[in-house]
Amino acid sequence: CNGITLYILFRVIATSLSERSRLRQEDSPPRIVEHPSDLIVSKGEPATLNCKAEGRPTPTVEWYKDGERVETDRDNPRSHRMLLPSGSLFFLRIVHGRRSKPDDGSYVCVARNYLGEAVSRNASLEVALLRDDFRQNPQDVVVAVGETASFECQPPRGHPEPNTLWRKDKTHLDLKDDRITVRGGKLTISNTKKSDAGIYVCVAANMVGERESEKAQLSVFERPAFVQRPVNQVVLVDESVEFRCQVHGDPPPTLRWKKEDVDIPRGRYEKEDFLLRIKKASMSDQGTFTCLAENRVGKAEASAYLTIRARPVEAPQFVVRPRDQIVAQGRTATFPCETRGKPQPTVFWQREGSQDLLFPNQPTQGDSRVSVSVNGELTISSVQRSDAGYYICQALTVAGSIMAKAQLEVADALKDRPPPIIRQGPSNQTQALGGVSLLRCLASGDPEPTVTWRKNGVNLLGKDPRFSLLEHGSLQIQSTRLSDSGLYTCVATSSSGETSWSAYLDVRDSTDLIDFMSHNATALPGPPSKPEVTDVTKSSISLSWEPGPEAGSPVSSYVIEAFGQSVSNSWQTVADHVKATDFTVKDLRPNTVYLFIIRAVNAQGLGDPSPMSEPVRTQDISPTAQGVDHRRVQKELGDVVVNMHNPVVLSSTSVQVTWTVENPSQFIQGYRVLYRQTSGLPSPGPWQIQDLKVASERDITLSGLKKGIVYEIKVRPYFNEFQGADSESMTARTMEEAPSAPPEQVTVLTVGNHNSTSISVSWDPPPSDQQNGIIQEYKIWCLANDTRFHVNKSVDATIRSVVVGGLQTGVQYRVEVAAGTSAGVGVKSKPQLIILAGANKVDRSEGNNSISDVVKQPAFIAGLGGACWIVLMGFSAWLYWRRKKRKGLSNYAVTFQRDRGLIRNGSRPGLLKAGDPGLPWLADSWPSTSLPANGGLGSPKGGSNFGRGDVLPSAAVEKTGTMLSDGAIYSSIDFMGKAGYSSPARGSQPTPYATTQILQSNSFHELAVDRPDPRWKASLQAQQEIANLGYSLTDRRPGSGAKVGKKKKVKGGTKTSKSNGTCWANVPLPPPPMHPLPGTEVDLERYPQENHGGGYDSNSWAPPLSVQTYHHQNLDNEVEEDRGPTPPLRGRSSSPAAAPFSQPSSSALSTTHHEEMQSILQAHLDELTRAYQYEVAKQAW
Repeated sequence: CNGITLYILFRVIATSLSERSRLRQEDSPPRIVEHPSDLIVSKGEPATLNCKAEGRPTPTVEWYKDGERVETDRDNPRSHRMLLPSGSLFFLRIVHGRRSKPDDGSYVCVARNYLGEAVSRNASLEVALLRDDFRQNPQDVVVAVGETASFECQPPRGHPEPNTLWRKDKTHLDLKDDRITVRGGKLTISNTKKSDAGIYVCVAANMVGERESEKAQLSVFERPAFVQRPVNQVVLVDESVEFRCQVHGDPPPTLRWKKEDVDIPRGRYEKEDFLLRIKKASMSDQGTFTCLAENRVGKAEASAYLTIRARPVEAPQFVVRPRDQIVAQGRTATFPCETRGKPQPTVFWQREGSQDLLFPNQPTQGDSRVSVSVNGELTISSVQRSDAGYYICQALTVAGSIMAKAQLEVADALKDRPPPIIRQGPSNQTQALGGVSLLRCLASGDPEPTVTWRKNGVNLLGKDPRFSLLEHGSLQIQSTRLSDSGLYTCVATSSSGETSWSAYLDVRDSTDLIDFMSHNATALPGPPSKPEVTDVTKSSISLSWEPGPEAGSPVSSYVIEAFGQSVSNSWQTVADHVKATDFTVKDLRPNTVYLFIIRAVNAQGLGDPSPMSEPVRTQDISPTAQGVDHRRVQKELGDVVVNMHNPVVLSSTSVQVTWTVENPSQFIQGYRVLYRQTSGLPSPGPWQIQDLKVASERDITLSGLKKGIVYEIKVRPYFNEFQGADSESMTARTMEEAPSAPPEQVTVLTVGNHNSTSISVSWDPPPSDQQNGIIQEYKIWCLANDTRFHVNKSVDATIRSVVVGGLQTGVQYRVEVAAGTSAGVGVKSKPQLIILAGANKVDRSEGNNSISDVVKQPAFIAGLGGACWIVLMGFSAWLYWRRKKRKGLSNYAVTFQRDRGLIRNGSRPGLLKAGDPGLPWLADSWPSTSLPANGGLGSPKGGSNFGRGDVLPSAAVEKTGTMLSDGAIYSSIDFMGKAGYSSPARGSQPTPYATTQILQSNSFHELAVDRPDPRWKASLQAQQEIANLGYSLTDRRPGSGAKVGKKKKVKGGTKTSKSNGTCWANVPLPPPPMHPLPGTEVDLERYPQENHGGGYDSNSWAPPLSVQTYHHQNLDNEVEEDRGPTPPLRGRSSSPAAAPFSQPSSSALSTTHHEEMQSILQAHLDELTRAYQYEVAKQAW
């Protein structure tokens, strides 16, 4: 049996092996012909991952997710995954959650047969997602027409990323409009229109669905726009002015008026809707008025200028008009009346219907209760009922008269009191049947009021024992019945009036009672503060108050009650549901006195009333305004305490001042800020004033202040002409800046001997108004063209001069000085140019250096010498011809002795009376000569050195020494100023002429060109051994003032004059120049016949001395001055303008004398030529 089995098994295996061997030749391995694709599927939706494979035998397909085999329905009939015959994987629903294994992941399909397997590409299966909450919701937007509106939203997270679109008013937004752009989650609407307003929603969408954001509203408003603008106006004083200003906008704009950037003060101008009216314009009303319109999207303003022209004659005007007064009997009434005009008006009072006039300071009778003060104020003391009536104030001048009328009302003590006030009244109640009801009524007043109750208008007390009046006026009802329901009224009555308060009581069966509320008085709000009157017109009164203490719940609104004697005899509610703490009560009766109280309202009801306001009268239809008690104004202003904070310095010219106020008064019209300068002046400056005309503001900025200055500041409240107490003064220093002006009077001088390298610099501070702070230091700059030679120095602010050393000789320096504050160094002074020469010579130039250089050039000197040579030769030829033509010449006599001691009193040959203060000098570029101050005969070297003190004018000597520069010097001759000269004709003034030009070496070493000529010795007077020289020429012209001396005969027939030693021992006079200046006439033939001694003729002339060049005296102690002597005036000759010589004689001059004169002139010319040649040679060296 076992053998048979083995045989059969063998046969089967053999057969199988033979068949397989035959099939392998036709089989093929698996191949994927359709790969699965990525899918994104919503949760719970079906999905299919396709996969198709080929092969022989047909391969089997399996799926793998994230490397793990996927369980299908073939493995688990309950699986939601099905393997389709084609090999695709079908999901009945996509599972995605925490409770079950999610289907999302990376899938591959694997096809297998016995020949192998094939793997498809990866395919991802993702679950689509869209959350509900937006990451950013759009917000409401408010824009003005024409502006750009933007909404931004960030859609909720989702997969795939959701798209964003917008809906307006549940309709898709039209993106074809060019004004609308959508970028990502941002919606932008440019140039918005009113039609763009609406509700906008951001929508996020993907394959999961859509999500809507929160709604956002776009509000498109209109900015204020002017329909009618105010226009400029020109009016006369006391005329009325109206400015119209109409605007429109969305929302409707609010309108207010400003004058010069300050809100219009209350009460001065009437404001009605879009109209600003000014009655009786004054000069103070002139200025710019601005209409300001504003709403929540913008504002607009329009301005107009009001010009007030004075009338030809300034008629009287009221500054303060009398106002109506309501005074109780026994009190004092005061009526102000202040006027102005040119001339000052005369003010007097008169009671209407009376002929008696009341003047200021008029003597009063013993029992008189009426008086008028100096400023026109009428006072009536111990007012009686008979004093009631109208009082007229009149002002009179030559330009006209004015009058104003005010009424005095005298009230009884009781009549003057307001009606009772119900502090807490009954409230509406719903009570259960048979219960106890309490209706509160607490009243107060003076006199004490009586409280009664009414039900439906019928008195209650005494008719039913269940009704009882409690101690404070409250009504208590016992065992309430349904018939007790009704309107209950509490009435508080006194002699001054009555006040009522009503409430409804509803009595119900307990089964019908739904809600029962008990009244809790402790939860009511506290009373507000006393209302203050801020503005009054003829039909309105503006009030303001402060909130009272809150109780159980916050205050929701306020109720305003008013009482007017001529309107009613009880308190009336004039406004309720008032949210703010200020309100304007309108529709009031003109010329009526009102009192006001304020009550706060919360969830529990009305609280206690505030204290009563002060009585206030609305304006009359006539211009007469409400009266003000001056004593009360002054008292309340005196109680106001202003506490000033430390001023805040904003800049170098502005300071901010802030303060707080204790015990504020309704009469504070504004604040007066006073400030004055306390530094930079010998004593504090005058107070300056800046007014803040808005009483509610507590800060002001002072501008236009000086820089770096300490100011004292204080604040003072005021009301019209009344002023309160000053605050404590505080100081503030404005910020410093660098000085805006340089130091003044900058002077630069050299210091020391000729080898000195130091200079002295002095200055004065900058002007005080341009120092811009406290001077801390001065800076001195000595700047050369080469930075190696720069020398700078800084000194303390107290120093006004400094010596700067270390300078280089021969280098030109620019010296500048500047002042410095803590903010920096200011403006530098004008540069002072200076050059230190090598031998104590300083060249200070500010523009004429080039002129000095040109004058010193050899070519210029040679040209000038040549021109002088030609002029001298021409003049000599003309003189020779003219002398030859004359038949005779006057006698000529001269005595002369050559002596080095001739020079005295600061004079020298060619330089007469050099020390006279009236000398005109040439410019700084001409040569100078050092002269000894004493100038006496005992001077060194026989008088060849000359003192500077006699050369300079007296004004110049007072300054430190001046080094005179090179060139010729012209001097006016004045013999009357020196003691060394004497003339008989003392009253006559010698006429000057030009002295001989002196050519001087630029070197300070001695240079002598003194070449004595024997021809200078006069043969006629050689026997006289005196050191004096005298000349005398008789002037015989008509009117000549010359005196004639005694005649003395001399051998040879010539007449000589005696030498006048007292007059001419000191100074030899030179002859007229070879080439006289214009206007100088030299006539050698017109000499006097006789020569008389005894004096010198002021119109005579003398021959020239030899030309000499004098060396300078080197004085180590001499300090150079900063400027040279004054040049001569242009157009005025330094020589005489008319011929200063005597009348001609009838006798002729001998040939010998003529030849001698020619010789003298020729010698003088030779000397000048040699000096010139020497100078040219030296310059060449």
